[in-house]
Amino acid sequence: MTTPPRTRPRIPPAPPSFMPPKPGLWTRTPPAIFPPLMGLFGLGLGWRLAAETLGAPVFIGDMVLGATVLIYAFALVAYLAKPLRRPGVVIEDLRILPGRAGLTAMSLCCVLLAATLVPFAPGLAAATAAVGAIFHLCILGLIVHSLVTGPVEGRVVTPVFHLTFVGFILGPLTTIPLGLTLLPTVTLFAMMPVAAAIWAVSLWQLWTRIPPAPLRPLLAIHLAPASLFAIVSDGLGYDMLAAGAVALGALILAALLLSARWLTAAGFSALWGAFTFPLAAFAGALLSVSDGRGAVGVAGGLVLVAASLAIPVIAVRILQAWAKGGLAAKTNAAEV
Repeated sequence: MTTPPRTRPRIPPAPPSFMPPKPGLWTRTPPAIFPPLMGLFGLGLGWRLAAETLGAPVFIGDMVLGATVLIYAFALVAYLAKPLRRPGVVIEDLRILPGRAGLTAMSLCCVLLAATLVPFAPGLAAATAAVGAIFHLCILGLIVHSLVTGPVEGRVVTPVFHLTFVGFILGPLTTIPLGLTLLPTVTLFAMMPVAAAIWAVSLWQLWTRIPPAPLRPLLAIHLAPASLFAIVSDGLGYDMLAAGAVALGALILAALLLSARWLTAAGFSALWGAFTFPLAAFAGALLSVSDGRGAVGVAGGLVLVAASLAIPVIAVRILQAWAKGGLAAKTNAAEV
């Protein structure tokens, strides 16, 4: 009598996992982290100007700029990890408005970094400004391609067009202190008609239709070109032009303040980053044109203090949303 062969007990297969795989590091970094960094750069440069015109402590501007440079370096590495894995992710980010605003701010932060470096390393500042200009040209080209090849409804003029097409006006913040005059002059007079066209179209749009509440904070960007035109014009010696640009900026700021409740009706969002740089730039414009003297100088100091209270709060809230993982989903950032 033979005994049946011994068989091993059958081990059932492991049940399928219902937990999604953990994403890799920085696979969905949102471009929306960069607009508030522009605001922090502008705030630091404003305090540097306040040290020259109002006698404010020098360390305030240096401290703000130093911290911002570190945060920007980290954010830049975190975002570039996406296109290093899959270059097409940049095009995907540019298809949506927060992505276009964020990536444009990313390149413009490089230009502001150059302005930050001027007192410490002029040669490095000039090289950084050149890299920033090329960086911004590349982003501009990709945005134009995205607008041309994308849906028609995506080609509507928005305040973000100021960042994209007028952002080169940040270059003279570096080139003027380095002693150049021709390049910043050409930049100033080339950018003014572009900004005027965007202002005109945006004013007509406001007259004909009411923008959705979540997009209204972007209207604050209209203040930035006027402020920068004032700073650059003053640096080049065009006093009347600088005064006119400051007056235009004051009108825009007054309209924004009167509409503050309407602008913020949708509550806090990443688009509040649009409030940051224009406010800092206008404070700088007031201080630059007045040289810190008279009522305009006092107004510049007050606006700078207000910017110092508002900009860090907005920046911290946006960066916290990024750290907690919710900012990418809320801004529909592309993922690799």
